[in-house]
Amino acid sequence: MSTAHHPSYAGGPPAASTPGPAGPPVDLYPPLPFHELHRAGHLGAWRPLVGLLVCAVAFFGLSLVWMLVFVAGGLLLGQGAGETFSALTAFDDPGPLSLSYLLTSLALFIPLTWALTRWLHGLRPRWTTSVAPRMRWGYFAVCLGLALVALLVTVVMGALLPGLAETEQTPQFEGFSDATRDLLLVALLFTPLQAAGEEYLFRGYVTQAVGGLLGGRGTGPAGRRVTAAACVVVPALLFALAHGAQDAPVFIDRFAFGLLAGLLVVLTGGLEAAIAMHVLNNLLAFGVAISLGELGSALSPGESSWWMVPVTVVRTLVYLGLAVGVARLMGLRTVCDPAVLIASRGRVYGSHPVPHAAA
Repeated sequence: MSTAHHPSYAGGPPAASTPGPAGPPVDLYPPLPFHELHRAGHLGAWRPLVGLLVCAVAFFGLSLVWMLVFVAGGLLLGQGAGETFSALTAFDDPGPLSLSYLLTSLALFIPLTWALTRWLHGLRPRWTTSVAPRMRWGYFAVCLGLALVALLVTVVMGALLPGLAETEQTPQFEGFSDATRDLLLVALLFTPLQAAGEEYLFRGYVTQAVGGLLGGRGTGPAGRRVTAAACVVVPALLFALAHGAQDAPVFIDRFAFGLLAGLLVVLTGGLEAAIAMHVLNNLLAFGVAISLGELGSALSPGESSWWMVPVTVVRTLVYLGLAVGVARLMGLRTVCDPAVLIASRGRVYGSHPVPHAAA
């Protein structure tokens, strides 16, 4: 059955269907892409708007709450509150404690997006990960390797582009100290959680919230393409803005990264490829910065070169082609299976009730 012109794909429940004891026929419901999965939850345009507002408040509020947790831990260990607070906010010259605080506070967006998806939209949290709905670990592992290949492209381009060498003074490695070791261990342990937290927030919840607002409002393929484009552009813009004060090259670089990460999510039906790219990118950046004693500058970049933008674009385009190509070779779904969606909850595509099926 074609789903492009199906009445339920136009934004509402099927016009006529009477569920039997086993629920309605699965073919009454079209498969939804990842960015429109909120259409399968509770109806109401206010829901994604409230969810986005909660995310905006939590972006600042969670860090303050998490800081209190760290300060309380310091008090239990016999440290003064002022001493712990100073250590946590020493981002100009970060130590293991401040880096741990920064990375783990961003990781808190994972449970936040799960809670919003469950309680505000009536969907199980696993639908924030992929259309499977779960983490497709085999594909994620492959993507880590592909991201490493793409990062090698960055190294080659950095060596070939004269603009980077001309505009930046290359710091020298001054030795491997205990502080360097501790920072590297913190980065290795918590960077995957930090990167996943940002992806669950921007390419997960924000993407699906935008898709829930716009999905089904267009007619035919053209309307669906507009929705998909908005689901890529809006989260990328918010992702770049969320990094705070930055010069134009850094902002454009992060915006370009967000655009290509959003394309990965739309084209592969899940967060795996975007998380893998983000993890490897940040591990490399933190590892180099820590080794050169430049972590403070990496966390708060000042003036940057425009040459960093083509490097990021080429790297992520290479990765985009590899990740999408492998996803197709592996036969990954890019839309949900309606049978799985029906089995996972008792209300499908808005207000049309169906009995719970055995999961």
